[in-house]
Amino acid sequence: MASSESRGADALRIVGTPQTKIDAVSKVTGRTLFADDLKLPRMLFAKILRSPHPHARLTRIDVSKALEAPGVKAIITGADLPIPFGILPVSQDEHVLAPDQVRFVGDPVAAVAALTEDQALVATKLIEVDYELLDTIKSINDGLTKTTPLIHDYGDKDNIHKLINLEFGDVEEGFEEADHVREDVFFFEGNTHLPIEQHASLADWGADGKLTLWSSTQTPHYLHRAASKVLELSPAHLRVIACPNGGGFGGKSDPFSHEIAVCKLSMLTGRPVKISLTREEVFYCHRGRHPVLMSFKTGVDKNGRIKGMHLRTALDGGGYGSYGVASTYYTGALQTVTYEMERYKFQGARVFTNKVPCGPKRGHGTVQPRFGQEVQLDKIAVDLKLDPAEMRLQNLVKPDSTTANWLYVSTIGLGQCIEKVVDGSDWKTRYGKLPYGKGLGIACSSYLSGAGLPIYWNKMPHSGVQLKCDRGGGVTVFCGSTDIGQGSDSVLAYIVAEVLGLELVDIRVVTADTDLTPVDLGSYSSRVTLHTGNAAIEASEKIRDMIAQAVGDKLEVPAERIRLADRRAFDVEDPEVGVSFAEAIQITESSVGTVGSLGSYTPPRSPGRYRGAGVGPSAAYSYSAAIAEVDVDPETGFVSVPKIWIGHDIGRSLNPIAVMGQVEGGVYMGLGETLMEEMAYRENRNLMHRIPSMLDYKSPTTHEMSDVVTYLIEDPDPNGPFGAKEAGQGPLLPIMPAVANAVYDAVGVRVDEIPITPEKVLEAIRKKEQGKEGRYGPKEFPDVPWPEPAQVLPPWEGGDGRETDPPARKVK
Repeated sequence: MASSESRGADALRIVGTPQTKIDAVSKVTGRTLFADDLKLPRMLFAKILRSPHPHARLTRIDVSKALEAPGVKAIITGADLPIPFGILPVSQDEHVLAPDQVRFVGDPVAAVAALTEDQALVATKLIEVDYELLDTIKSINDGLTKTTPLIHDYGDKDNIHKLINLEFGDVEEGFEEADHVREDVFFFEGNTHLPIEQHASLADWGADGKLTLWSSTQTPHYLHRAASKVLELSPAHLRVIACPNGGGFGGKSDPFSHEIAVCKLSMLTGRPVKISLTREEVFYCHRGRHPVLMSFKTGVDKNGRIKGMHLRTALDGGGYGSYGVASTYYTGALQTVTYEMERYKFQGARVFTNKVPCGPKRGHGTVQPRFGQEVQLDKIAVDLKLDPAEMRLQNLVKPDSTTANWLYVSTIGLGQCIEKVVDGSDWKTRYGKLPYGKGLGIACSSYLSGAGLPIYWNKMPHSGVQLKCDRGGGVTVFCGSTDIGQGSDSVLAYIVAEVLGLELVDIRVVTADTDLTPVDLGSYSSRVTLHTGNAAIEASEKIRDMIAQAVGDKLEVPAERIRLADRRAFDVEDPEVGVSFAEAIQITESSVGTVGSLGSYTPPRSPGRYRGAGVGPSAAYSYSAAIAEVDVDPETGFVSVPKIWIGHDIGRSLNPIAVMGQVEGGVYMGLGETLMEEMAYRENRNLMHRIPSMLDYKSPTTHEMSDVVTYLIEDPDPNGPFGAKEAGQGPLLPIMPAVANAVYDAVGVRVDEIPITPEKVLEAIRKKEQGKEGRYGPKEFPDVPWPEPAQVLPPWEGGDGRETDPPARKVK
């Protein structure tokens, strides 16, 4: 650390009353000061110096010139924050500032705090850094084959971060029993979240020795944990406040370097320090969709029933771990909860490369394999001359069942979703019969309503809610959840108002403040409505029961006859007998004391007990079905999507308008990923990001957005609050494969790669015209040094959810 304290009072942190501050500064500076001479602490602004190289050792950092620049108050480097951090306990591989090695272009090296943002930026350019360049790992194939240099030294093998090999039943036996077996390879290019709001953080080290951090984060609880660790600060002395996010989509789920850097700078200077990342820096933060290469081998009977599926995935993880271990498991976790399959094998590999780190983006880890699975199912339907919609309907997972990989499915409204979009699009009379260049395609999907386990495994609740009732009839809800635009604050108000018979205006919601609110694990995995909603119901019902008992005693009516509605507590058998809600609170407070309650929620335990079973379980799964209509110009390969019909199994809509907004937002994001979005790099130019700006990174405008017909299917789930399930992520998943399948229906070619750009479509059309296979996409899956498989028998083969030992194999 270096600071400019020697340059005068402007760099000092003096605590106490105004007069003691004046006296202290006078003593230090050797001159008499008056009140007007001493200004209150001014906000400082931070900027980060980032690596221009994808892979290098740091051999020298000299900050002396930068420290003398105008306005500079402090500079920190990797030596000042040596403790590593990361979102997962198994991947604590990041530092706030690189201590000895940089792993991608944009990796943070030093941070400057100055009086203005411009002064901080100028100072970063005065920092002298010497780099010893290292060979770069540029691709999935490099990560699998290059043993040196190592990006990290803790992976499963060389530059392979994670290797997974799971087998649920004898999949080869399933292929032997099948009437038809297909093998296909797919590729899904990485893309980023593109929130309108950039990352920003503000830290303030108080005179009481406590630190407050405001940040645009989705996970204040995990940021609080990481920051207190790195700063070596008691968690009780750190307060994290998550500001309402202007979009997150998973991109603000990690703890980030800039968030902790401003904390350290504030602690050193005694001043508030703020940082706002540029759009280019947001691209460097990334943590977006992994590029994934996939191989599907699926065996079916003549009706399309899946006898066995073998899925292999290879993920390009970028320079750090992030959520990568979980991401890898997710690429194989949810294939079984949509369609029944008798046997299933999953092999996944994640490699480190010298690119920006990948992580969770809307639909975390499940979007890429859903594309591959749904396109392959379409191919199978064509091979067997089956209607793709009807084939899916005939093979759905049944409600109240356990899958081959031991995931419990409570309710499934996917059949109704399919029927709605089929009827709405007039599928049965139009599919396969439209003029050349026009087509329809169908795809389905499923997603979690919250992960079944916390990131740090423990027995504590996943979400807590605290209620405070005041004598005027108002209720304040305290919860650690973060509103990132999905409306979670409103959901808390809806639920409490519903249980207590109040209007929304009577509810005040306080969220995402680690000092004031109970812990909620964060806004990710579509968990908030189900997890915080159930906690809110529990807390509200406790208040309701307290009021019923106290008011019942007052009115001499049995407590079970007291109801809360229309801001009243009354006798359900004689509604005229009752009191206002405010009076009810006063009566209850007179009886039991201050009226408040706590509620919490922990998801039910999953039946899986094997290593890796912690990724995939959920209290409830949502389901979606989509049909896309496309126009394909065979001369240019340009694809437009004029209309999409989508059905979503929401369980129960707590606010149908908000749910439809989530569904249609998912369609919009899915279209962008389908047609144009990609994180592209210049492999021959220092592995630089090719398009780190909103000007060059293409996403849909209103001109590219489809007309959307949305059907909300209500099949209340017993595990959801009032039966509700998620809507924030699942509706995105079927869009990519639905469009890909529609392109085939339109022009008879397959694009087995996302995004589906005009040049890819055109190349496939040209190949078909030349008598070759009309396809664009990867041709093979690389060799991977898979470990021995963990073998787990499915429920119907007598399994108990645990690995078999020794491996169970039938003797042929």
